[in-house]
Amino acid sequence: MSHSHPIPYRAILRHILLIAGAAIMLAPFIWMISTASKPQTEVFSSELHLIPHHFALWENLREAFAKANLLRFLVNGVIVTFSIFVLQIMVALPAAYALAKLRFVGRETLFALVLFGILIPPQATAIPIFLLLHNLGLLDSYAALVLPFTISVFGIFLMRQFFKTVPDDLVDAARMDGISEFGIVWRVMLPAAIPAVTAFGIFSVVAHWNDYFWPLIVLNSEQLRTPPLAVAHFRNNEAGTSYGPLMAAAMVIIAPLVIAFLFAQRRFIEGITLTGIK
Repeated sequence: MSHSHPIPYRAILRHILLIAGAAIMLAPFIWMISTASKPQTEVFSSELHLIPHHFALWENLREAFAKANLLRFLVNGVIVTFSIFVLQIMVALPAAYALAKLRFVGRETLFALVLFGILIPPQATAIPIFLLLHNLGLLDSYAALVLPFTISVFGIFLMRQFFKTVPDDLVDAARMDGISEFGIVWRVMLPAAIPAVTAFGIFSVVAHWNDYFWPLIVLNSEQLRTPPLAVAHFRNNEAGTSYGPLMAAAMVIIAPLVIAFLFAQRRFIEGITLTGIK
């Protein structure tokens, strides 16, 4: 006697919705790759087709690299995002450890202020920071791109939530071994927090790699341009209506982020889920 399994309609519906959502999210990227692979005549063709009749990706990439110093802009992006991330971790880990594991007067008030800091948009503080950098003579430098972001309120919050899940016994054992509080942060808490650090790293790198607003304000020199500025400049000055090379340039700029996320994907999901556990 065979038992017929009920068709899981809810699971099917859920998958249909997820696939539809993914298709909508991926559509611009698919179109970008399609346009980057087409010669100019096909880009302006009246008929709509995703797969190019004549594959011209290499020609478009060659033109993009010839007209704009893309390699330099990618290196700038790596220098800026990596420096910001390292400095954010150096500030966020000790701060989060203090808020999660040390008992002192006003700890909860301080944490409430940290949460309040998340609500302040960077645009609100842009003019005072710009004037400060101007007075210090730091405009149009790597320092101007990196220093305003060394303290990440979100980073402190995320790490604090993660440290709450680390048993107090581990910290007490480290203290009994004679490790200093700073030693505990770097030798005990950091190895335990790798998933959370990776998750925060993805957020931080994506935000600052794609940041158009701040570099536009503080930079004048072409050799310091970050990837989004480079694409905008390329669009205005070099590419014009050459959408093939323009999309090829955009593809090159996005590629490092996609590769980084694919490598860190498992740790990223781990870090996000663990920070929510109480």
